[in-house]
Amino acid sequence: MNPSLSQTSGLSLGALVLGGVVIALSPILVRLSELGPVATALWRVALAMLPLIAWRAVSDTATGSRQRPGSIKDVVALALPGVMLAGDLLTWHVSIHLTSVANATLLANIAPIFVVLGGWLLFRTAVTRTFLIGLAVSVAGIAILNGGAASGGQSHVGGDALALVAAAFYAGYILALWRLRSRYSTLTTLLWSSASAAVFILPFTVIFEPTIWPPTIYAWAILLALAWLCHVCGQGLIIYALALLPASFSSLTLLIQPVVAAGVAWMLLNEPISLLQAIGGVIVIAGILFARRG
Repeated sequence: MNPSLSQTSGLSLGALVLGGVVIALSPILVRLSELGPVATALWRVALAMLPLIAWRAVSDTATGSRQRPGSIKDVVALALPGVMLAGDLLTWHVSIHLTSVANATLLANIAPIFVVLGGWLLFRTAVTRTFLIGLAVSVAGIAILNGGAASGGQSHVGGDALALVAAAFYAGYILALWRLRSRYSTLTTLLWSSASAAVFILPFTVIFEPTIWPPTIYAWAILLALAWLCHVCGQGLIIYALALLPASFSSLTLLIQPVVAAGVAWMLLNEPISLLQAIGGVIVIAGILFARRG
């Protein structure tokens, strides 16, 4: 193998693994936040705009050009991923406070199944028997996961349901981005999606949150870590890796995120994981990986 190609592949795999680990920390930070889940979601995307705008300024200076939407239709297309992202963050952040971190993270990671179903419904992409079998296995794993929670683990049916809704929204986010990637750069789509998500989340924050402004330096530190470390760096690393590696490698992040989140929640938040929950989690992941083969 070409040494430079091997080195690039190794760097990309490292970026994928690191990105998955970094994003897996986000539910812990959401739980530790001194603000409510909706306000935390707002600051997550709003503060992420600062490094993204700086990145845009440096990029424009270096290239001497800037990507801009040419029509109202382009503006709507660029804003749509942000609307989906807002729905994902709103439902997922609330679910983290209603169920265990492990459950919320695991159930949110069934998004690839919704991506395939959405692609079939919207774009008529083929769905194979292998995918349907994997979907059935994942659904069975979810049932076992909730059975394990009922037998002693920390869970809540409403929280688990919201995590599933978050997965559907995240699938919509991925599909909307997929439609844009042939026309706009990663920076442009990430900047527009973050900005439109912040605009969409703002009214929900005003209505449902008694406190919007972070009260302490600790609160600011948690929000900055969530925005700059998880949202900008984590997403950026994974996007970089998936541009250079086969799509099948994305399944690696599905394995890393629930495991890391459950481990950190056990250490920092003292969240127990029952044996039945662990078995259900393994079955869900196995179903996702099997479905992706189809």
